[in-house]
Amino acid sequence: MSTATQTIRTRVAIVGAGPAGLILSHLLADAGIDSVIVDQRTRGDIEQTIRAGILEQGTVDLLTAIDPSSRVHTVGTRHDGIELRFEGEGHRIDFPALVGRSVWLYPQHEVLKDMLALRLRAGQDLRFEVTASRVEGVDTPTPRVFATTAAGDELIIEADFVVGADGSRSVVRPAITGDAFNGHFREYPFAWFGILCEAPESSEELIYSNSDNGFALISQRSHDVQRMYFQCDPETDPTVMSEEEIWETLQSRVPGTTLKEGPIFQRDVLRFRSFVASELRHGRAALVGDAAHTVPPTGAKGMNLAVADVVLLARAVNALLVENDARLIDAYADEALKRIWKAQHFSWWMTSMLHTLPEHTEFDRRRQLGELRSVVDSEAGRTFLAEAYTGWPLA
Repeated sequence: MSTATQTIRTRVAIVGAGPAGLILSHLLADAGIDSVIVDQRTRGDIEQTIRAGILEQGTVDLLTAIDPSSRVHTVGTRHDGIELRFEGEGHRIDFPALVGRSVWLYPQHEVLKDMLALRLRAGQDLRFEVTASRVEGVDTPTPRVFATTAAGDELIIEADFVVGADGSRSVVRPAITGDAFNGHFREYPFAWFGILCEAPESSEELIYSNSDNGFALISQRSHDVQRMYFQCDPETDPTVMSEEEIWETLQSRVPGTTLKEGPIFQRDVLRFRSFVASELRHGRAALVGDAAHTVPPTGAKGMNLAVADVVLLARAVNALLVENDARLIDAYADEALKRIWKAQHFSWWMTSMLHTLPEHTEFDRRRQLGELRSVVDSEAGRTFLAEAYTGWPLA
């Protein structure tokens, strides 16, 4: 069967209709720059992508500026602190008192629903079920994205600039780094066993618990649905444990707190990786979000870091395409990496401080508790955690 080839022209080609790609398209449109977004998923698949949902103050401020009626303030819940729990005691980190900022619990799929509806209403050229395969010509003024539609036809997008917002398995990344795996990588020797359950809240704020039995995170999705995690081996089969065993494990990881139990309707195992691409920009192409970097979820930095990338890149692309000024795009990688490595450090620090390792000795365990005590007993320590958790100011 023969296939047709369609070539279209746009100013910016965006691969990936996640939060980064959608927010970028909005900021570009505000500057009068048209874009085309392609994503291999259906709209339904995108809106059902369940990911963590802690939004920094700066992310919420940006979403509110984009849409003053954003549901982040009605469906989302503002959290003014977290609890660090160890040795059977809870220690609250009061964000507003320490740094004058907060975070919001608002799952990523809700952000995606909001941004998809907003961009489609605005007439965004957004093409679902289009699979990008490669990018060529990033060293020329007109790079091209090669893709295949759901019908099997070839689609070529000619643009002035290409953005890879297509996640950790980015097809744009090789055009920028030379190889999809070029970068700085760390894999952790543990994972999170996560559940969603029908139950009332066990705590109004997140509990990060370090125990002799391992780490646990007690989070929420809504008043009636809760999200909880406990540290596990990366090879754990999520289907093997009974509900009773899961609840016993979770309860053993948060001594001093009684969890409210309910039917578990989803379970999964989330592996831990850190990655930063060797290059974030080459010629007329750049990476944002998970295409550029991934972090362990302990520091709640994933989507927030993507938003920070996008704010920088939108300004740089605007200067390049509207004002013919390349200074900001030339500085994009260096500027973005300052925040990326701060976030990598914070995510690593929270992870290493709260999780136990198989090779830990008694010295390691006691040192770890001393580190936690150093944080909660010191206003400076609590302030450092609160500042990083609620997010550094956006550019």
